[in-house]
Parts: sequence; C-alpha cells; structure tokens
Amino acid sequence: MNKSLLSLALAALTLGGCSLIPDYQQPPAGVAAQWPQGPAYASNDASSKSAGEQGWQQFFRDPAMRQLIDTALQNNRDLRVAALNIEAYRAQYQIQRAELLPAVSANGSGSRQRVPADASSTGTTQINSQYSATLGISAYELDLFGRLRSLSEQALQTYFASEEARRSTQISLVASVANAYLTWQADQALLRLTSDTLQAFEQSHQLTIRSNQVGVASALELSQSRTSVETARVRQAQYQRLVAQDLNALTALLGTGLPANLAASQPLETQLLSEMPAGLPSDLLQRRPDILAAEHALLSANANIGAARAAFFPSISLTANAGSLSPDLAGLFGGGSGTWLFQPQINLPIFNAGSLDASLDYAKIQKDIRVAQYEQSIQTAFKEVADGLAARQTYQQQLQAQRDLVGANQDYYRLAQRRYLIGVDSSLTFLIAQRSLFSAQQGLIVERLAQLVSEVNLYKALGGGWQASSGQAAQGPQG
Repeated sequence: MNKSLLSLALAALTLGGCSLIPDYQQPPAGVAAQWPQGPAYASNDASSKSAGEQGWQQFFRDPAMRQLIDTALQNNRDLRVAALNIEAYRAQYQIQRAELLPAVSANGSGSRQRVPADASSTGTTQINSQYSATLGISAYELDLFGRLRSLSEQALQTYFASEEARRSTQISLVASVANAYLTWQADQALLRLTSDTLQAFEQSHQLTIRSNQVGVASALELSQSRTSVETARVRQAQYQRLVAQDLNALTALLGTGLPANLAASQPLETQLLSEMPAGLPSDLLQRRPDILAAEHALLSANANIGAARAAFFPSISLTANAGSLSPDLAGLFGGGSGTWLFQPQINLPIFNAGSLDASLDYAKIQKDIRVAQYEQSIQTAFKEVADGLAARQTYQQQLQAQRDLVGANQDYYRLAQRRYLIGVDSSLTFLIAQRSLFSAQQGLIVERLAQLVSEVNLYKALGGGWQASSGQAAQGPQG
C-alpha cells in the first residue's frame, strides 16, 4: 500500500493542467525613440555608456560625498525597510509555491485506557490499548486548471517588484544624500560670503560715520550704509540657521551621525560630478527600477486573472495515508496490522450569486490599472530625463553668464572703491557697488548649486545610483 500511496503522490505531481493566465503583451512605451532636440538641448552621444551603467563611486568625485553615501547605504532606515520587505515577499512567495506540492506528514500515536468493571460491558476491569503509525498527505489540491500556479506566479512577480522597489529606494537615497550634502556645502559657502561681506560693510559703515561727522557724507548715505550692514546681519543669521538645518537633514538621511573621519570636502567650483551621457529612451525600460517594478506589478495582476478564471472550474483535493494499527506496541509493524485511507474530494461551483464573475472582472480591472500605471511610469521617466537634459544645457549657459556678471561687478566694485577713497564719488556709489557684488556672488553660489542638483537628479532619472562601481553587474532579483 505504501507503493500505491507513493504512486498516487507522483501522479498528482505530474497532473499539470493548463494555465489560464492570459498571454502577456508588453504595453507600448508611448514615448519618442530620441530625446527632444532644440536650443535648450545639447547633442547626446547615445553610443557611450549610459548613466545606468556608471557606478555612483565614479559619478561622484568628492571623497566626502562618496563617504556619506556609503554611510547612508549601510544605516538608512528606509533602505532597511525596503530590504526587509523583499524578505517578507520572498517568504510569501515560498509559502504560495509550497501549495503546488503535497504536504507529507508522519504521525504516530498511542493510547491506553482503563475501564472499571461497573462501566465495562463484560463486567470486568478492562485495559484497552491502541497504537498507530501513518504516513500520508492531507487535502492536497490537484492544480488541474492552474489556479495554484497562477497564485504562485502572482507572488513571484510581487517579490520581483519589491526587489525593484528596493533598487528605486537606493537610487533615491543616493541622490538625496548627494543633494543634501551639496545644499549643506552651498549654504556654508553663502555663510562665509555673508560673514566676509558683513565685515566689509561694517568697515565701510565706519568710514561713512567719520565722513558724516566731518560733513562729507550726508545723513542719507549714513542711513544707506547702516541698512547694508543690518541686511547682511539678517542674511548671516539666515544662513547660520540653514547650515544647521541642512546638517540635521543630512544626518537623518544617513541614519547615524557624520563619520568621525569624514574626508575634506571639495569646493563647489571644482568638478564634483563626472560627465554622463543620456543614452537612448529605450534604456529606461531596462534600467529604471520604478518602470521595472510597474511591469512586475502588471505581470502580477495578469497572473491574478488566471487564478480568477480557474475558480470557475472544479477543484479536486486528495487526502490519503497508509500505516499500521495495533492494540499492542510490539505488534505495531507486524503482519496484518496495515491500514490505509484514500479520500478524494471534488468541489464544483454551481451558484455563487455572481461572485466569481465579479472576481474575474475585478482582476481584469486591476490589470488595466497596472497597464495605466506602467505607461505613466514610462512617461514620467521620459519627462524627468528630458527636463534634466534641458537643465544641463541651459544651466551651463546660465552659470557662465553668472560668472561673467560676478567678474563685471568685481571690476565695478574696485573702480567704485578707488573713486570713493580718492574723493571722486560719494559713498553711495561705493555702497551700491558693494551690494551688487554681494548679490552677484550669492547668485553664483545659488546657480552652481542648482546646476549640481540638476545633474544629480538627471543621474537619478537615468537609473544611475544602483551600482557602486561601473564594473559591478547590476543585481537583479533572483527567482
């Protein structure tokens, strides 16, 4: 009988029925084959290695920035939660996949019961004993119409989507740490500039006070000079606050304090980021983890349709076991003590008030929603990259114009200072020159920060930031 039970289990495993999952057709990308062209866009070398293949350690050149990103990848709580979600979905997939195989269990039991004479049918005290040992399967569903396989596929695709979600979280974290660090550095530079400017304004104010006392400078010039000093003090307090808040934001992203051995940061004017080609729009479909996650969610919804379809058909479950039963422990495995049980069960849906139809409609609607979300993720990615490419070209032009503006204001400041000191012009002209230079220098730092942030965001939009180095293969989900 044990051979018969084994044959039954093997036959159940080979009863692989048809799958009712619809054939998957990848929705069209719905975006152009090339990036936009025009005055706002620079030419792109599509044959070069794209950003998705460039590791963040190569893209970010500042040693301090690389060190902070590495610290965040080890300690950030959002990334840790994303990794734990992967493990949770992996466990759910393993649970669902186990439903495809019969659960075989071995059971052994024994009992002895004393029946007193007055309760015994024979009028004498009885000792009843029974021992059993069985091996069998319980309520194993034959997956004739692929319901269990559809649910297993749904769980697998959900697991894959969680892996892509973790990659997306890591890319966002890398970009967020880089942008937070750059903002912190820019606000520190603005604080230093403001402190130096405040000192220069105070010195000019003292000269204006002395000139006013001897009747050279008017009360209006004195008032204007004092306004410049107080304005600079306001800016100094503002940047002191921003620097402290920037550090708090960066610490929160790191998930821990700043490293004690943090490398020296490089000035904002240096080449902090590597050059990065955009590649082709089709590259996004293979590298953007949010697009891949949306496609896995679509595949999961597609598999759910197969499970909903299979629910219309009969389901067959088997319970079977074989073993030995004996009143004596010594004779448990003796001849003639064998026992077996075979209990098939079939469930045929007849009337359910439209529940199965509604379930199938719901599964189809969910798939349509996933299709729309997949298409939207592609369109969003295309827009983000196109915006980043436009920002790259125009920021370069804007930044160069801002540098020229600072140079012009520095010349204006030197001329105004010389003419003021020799008494050709009033202090008001010199004060205007000081303010113009301060404003232009502030604008240069702000524009440089905006350019760097746009480059980081473009790197993120192109799917970069997942690999640590260019030679490292992208770690896709494992089935």
